[in-house]
Amino acid sequence: MAQLILILLVAGLAWLGYRKFIADAEKLSRKTEELRRNRETGATGTLVKDPETGEYRVKKPED
Repeated sequence: MAQLILILLVAGLAWLGYRKFIADAEKLSRKTEELRRNRETGATGTLVKDPETGEYRVKKPED
């Protein structure tokens, strides 16, 4: 019985690690694609509208 619990625990941790890896890879892919598009168009960033003031500003990397 202890072996079964250990196997399930290891499988669960492996699954969580895999999900984290995939999420990080997708985030990196999106960031890389955005940088590539900006480089192709010569843009220095993406403008986003501030809902409170109605003004546009350059999108921060963490947004």
